Amino acid sequence: MNVIEVNDLVKRFGRNTVVDHVSMSVKQGEISGFLGPNGSGKTTTIRVMCGLLTPDEGTGQVLGYDLGTEGLKIKREVGYMTQRFSFYEDLTIEENLTFVARLYGLNPAGRHVRDTLEDLGLATRRTQLAGTLSGGWKQRLALAACLMHSPKLLLLDEPTAGVDPKARRDFWDEIHQRASNGLTVLVSTHYMDEAERCHRINYISYGKLMASGTVDQVLKDAGLTTFILEGAGVTEAAKKLESRAGVDQIAPFGLTLHVVGQDADALKSSVMEVAKETGTKASLGETSLEDVFIQFMGKSTDNRQ
Repeated sequence: MNVIEVNDLVKRFGRNTVVDHVSMSVKQGEISGFLGPNGSGKTTTIRVMCGLLTPDEGTGQVLGYDLGTEGLKIKREVGYMTQRFSFYEDLTIEENLTFVARLYGLNPAGRHVRDTLEDLGLATRRTQLAGTLSGGWKQRLALAACLMHSPKLLLLDEPTAGVDPKARRDFWDEIHQRASNGLTVLVSTHYMDEAERCHRINYISYGKLMASGTVDQVLKDAGLTTFILEGAGVTEAAKKLESRAGVDQIAPFGLTLHVVGQDADALKSSVMEVAKETGTKASLGETSLEDVFIQFMGKSTDNRQ
């Protein structure tokens, strides 16, 4: 069963087409990653899917409700976590959750708040002002507010931006636990390690969906080859490779140089020649998700220019 099923979604603001014929689906219990550069249309697409915006073109259903006509019904069964912390900083954690419980008409509000505080590990901080929380605890409060009304779909817009690695890992462990119990999650992120924790990923660039599938599928379909150069001459090698055939990307990683391209034969020939010229050692490496996304960005055209 697909919780999200949208076809050829279009959303314009004035003359700018921010979402350009996007089609995608997300199954029940799936964690689907939504990736792309800043300004690519991720947030707008998420807002269309949760009923906050009406699409200008295209059709789709979320939780069985029509995107064009049943936005209010979608809102009631979706938990939406925005990019920015959006709670009252001069209220405590408990007071913020009580406010949210009343907005959703949860009765009795006090019991729902207590259960949520315990469930998300916030009980010992219930009287702490939201404005004094660290990034990780603010994130946990925001997640608690999203989950309190027991949504069937969780839409998370860059939920771990600005939090430390431990808080990010704890957050993802929580999300995977919820998904194993049937909750469906669509999450946008810029972190490649987070993308690899998703069941499927979708890459959008300047409003257009460029790729969709499991991480392995996306890596395979990109058709990229990666070579790694090592040795004292990697800086010189980087300069020499800039104009060589088959070279699409050059990126230093510590004491090594990663060289990526789509034309495997031309790339190999160029890398081997430069390695010989600079006294560096070349070996075949593994293409990363970051390599694929940089390649997509290079192929995309800014729809606002």
